[in-house]
Amino acid sequence: MKTRPIGNTSNADWMGSLCPALTSMPLKHLAVPGSHDSFSFWVDEQAPVGPDQKAYVKHLAAIFRFLAKKVMKKWSMTQNLTFREQLEGGIRYFDLRVSSKPGEPGHEIYFIHGLFGHKVRDGLIDINSFLNLHKKEVVFLDFNHHYAMSEEHHLYLIKMLKDVFGHKLCKIDVVEDITLNYLWENKYQVLVFYHHPSAEGCPVMWPGSKIPAPWANTTDTSKLIQFLETTLGERAKYGSFHVSQAILTPRVKTIARGLPGVDGVNIITSDFVELVDFANTVIKLNNLLIQDRLGS
Repeated sequence: MKTRPIGNTSNADWMGSLCPALTSMPLKHLAVPGSHDSFSFWVDEQAPVGPDQKAYVKHLAAIFRFLAKKVMKKWSMTQNLTFREQLEGGIRYFDLRVSSKPGEPGHEIYFIHGLFGHKVRDGLIDINSFLNLHKKEVVFLDFNHHYAMSEEHHLYLIKMLKDVFGHKLCKIDVVEDITLNYLWENKYQVLVFYHHPSAEGCPVMWPGSKIPAPWANTTDTSKLIQFLETTLGERAKYGSFHVSQAILTPRVKTIARGLPGVDGVNIITSDFVELVDFANTVIKLNNLLIQDRLGS
């Protein structure tokens, strides 16, 4: 019988355990582990194919139905661990794609990656429950793809984020001024990035331009590494956080090539974050910042 992977809980409080030299450093200089298509640990095979798919995929799904859904499920699911398990394992950045269900009454929003996932509200409540127990942990929620959503849907989702997280939402500020000390002093634990004009003017919805996540679109390891190094070289120009999408099956040596700091890696994402010592490896990169400070 196939067993479900078990998450690691040893990193549940890793941010709160960092030394003062790191907690006073801009968060954009720290190495932070994240997950790619973070919500895709469960998808609904009974629901229609999502509006994020091309017309020919929907056509094939209409013809082959259950068989097509089985195939889609295999590539739609890029994580095994739930939000809570990812958080306990040290993941602090979440890559979120959302959609309404066309034809469904009301304004309910779901996670989406080919097939529909859980309701967004349920996922947010799980994240908030973790944060209530771990007061010094901070998460990045990156709402970077929206499908089949009207202005009403966007306003519904933005209100939902405010209702669930309340005072935990960090107000937009100069990125370089955001340190863990600053966040703790203000009791902020959530930075929401919302890639849609509907959030403009909302003081707690950071624009997507403040967290670029360039996509290499390659399965070749050497090309991916070259791409990551090139985009890191350009990173300092933007005054933002930065996501490196190392979404090939992560290898410790590949991750370790990236160094945090002023021109270094910030957030690193991966598929199936539990399959290697991914989160631990990324978190430990921050030790290099301490060594660098002691050496300077």
